Amino acid sequence: MNELLVEFLRGYTASNEWTAVMPEILLGVLALGLLVAEMFLPRERRSLIPRIAIWGQVLVGVYAFTCISGCHLYRGTYFSGMIQHTDVTQIMRAFFLLSSILVCYLGQIYLSKQSLAKTEFYHLVILIAAAMMLLVQSANFVMLFVALETVTVAFYVLVAYCRNSAFSLEAGLKYLILGALSSAILLFGIVLLYGVAGNPDLPGYSRDSLSYEQLQAFIGLNQLNGGNLIVNIGALLVIAGVCFKIGAVPFQIWVPDVYQGAPTPVTAYLAIASKAAGFMVLITLVLGPFAALNELLVPVLSYIAAATILFGNIAAVTQRNVKRLMGLSGIAHAGYLLLGVVAAMRGVEWAVYAVIFYLVTYLLASFAVFGVMSLNAGSEDADQELDHYVNYSRKRPFLSGVLAVGLGSLAGIPPLGGFIGKLFLFVAAYQAGLYGLLGISILGVAISIYYYFGWIRECYFSAPTSEMVDDTHGQTLAGDRFLFGCLVVATVVLGVLPAALPVIP
Repeated sequence: MNELLVEFLRGYTASNEWTAVMPEILLGVLALGLLVAEMFLPRERRSLIPRIAIWGQVLVGVYAFTCISGCHLYRGTYFSGMIQHTDVTQIMRAFFLLSSILVCYLGQIYLSKQSLAKTEFYHLVILIAAAMMLLVQSANFVMLFVALETVTVAFYVLVAYCRNSAFSLEAGLKYLILGALSSAILLFGIVLLYGVAGNPDLPGYSRDSLSYEQLQAFIGLNQLNGGNLIVNIGALLVIAGVCFKIGAVPFQIWVPDVYQGAPTPVTAYLAIASKAAGFMVLITLVLGPFAALNELLVPVLSYIAAATILFGNIAAVTQRNVKRLMGLSGIAHAGYLLLGVVAAMRGVEWAVYAVIFYLVTYLLASFAVFGVMSLNAGSEDADQELDHYVNYSRKRPFLSGVLAVGLGSLAGIPPLGGFIGKLFLFVAAYQAGLYGLLGISILGVAISIYYYFGWIRECYFSAPTSEMVDDTHGQTLAGDRFLFGCLVVATVVLGVLPAALPVIP
């Protein structure tokens, strides 16, 4: 008996190639190292911790994408099928690492205005990045749930990080309650799928029904035999749990309040990296284990996409708080991205890469906007109104230019990267025959121009009234100018030369 157990364990661990997850391991070591550094560094030297966090991640990125990407670990399945490396997962690992670096940089700006613990902020940001990198590599529901909950629990803390602000505490409480509800819905769906796929009375049952590969085979076989109601319900519950993470209708109710109350760098992290992780999980599921459920899921996701685009854009039109405006517009962007997901489900293979390209342009433009917001915010981070940007072009011409480029890209104005990103998604939708959804998307873009350009109008064309005061805060340093300048240049380059980002095959 002992020999059989030893052989089983040897076989189970035969594919445990730790080098395959070395970037995530290094990020975990870096996150723990920051806490140790705070313990032993003198108080006057603790200002080095943000630099250690940023440059440590840069070194991890250099290692990951020079030492790993070129070897046999680039593609394959590891840890007994728990994780899988593909071209898409490698691209997204770089995406999350870049997002984490930029959030840490914005965190420096935010924390310089607050009397809050600093090291723990960078620690949590880095842990989230590592967890999201593992999340998009998941090939098993156990791995998916553990990685997803690691991300979610860390965000619970970050959203309520400014414990001196009622807005932040309220946002943290709302995110905790609704996040726990979405996790319960997701877990209930996984349990239903696990139970039905492990039923020996059904054709194609599996002993490892939490594996994407084996679950896909089971669902495909049962669909040929008339389908299974429990499978359909389980899949819909899992999709519902993921839709909460991306802020799609009708699971978007938390977005405006949480985006306003959370610290601006955390808002950026939620809006960009968390959304991207949710979409990669959704794509993996609908093209993998749920591929045989297209007749059910395509109409459901199409209606969700249409409602999400219309709700996000219409609700943002009258919004004056810029953090809530970015939250509502982010809901609309989730709708556009769902357009690409549905197109991929309808057989347009390159639609997945169109989604990735859109996410990259969204990252560049959004971090440019959130960077300006971080510099302009006062000690009460939630209080950021359009009125604070009146005549901003005269007070901060460089930041106004950065803001205009970022907002223009989010609106989809040529020749910026956001225009090309939307164009790719619209072409994919056209090829998939999603003409009604395409029309709604174009209408949504037209509506979004109103509120994006309304913000730009406040910066460049609105004259201050006599009772208005100078609401700009903070100084623009050389590092800020360099970073935001790079984001602007990258946004323009991707608009003029989209092939500069080689994700479209």
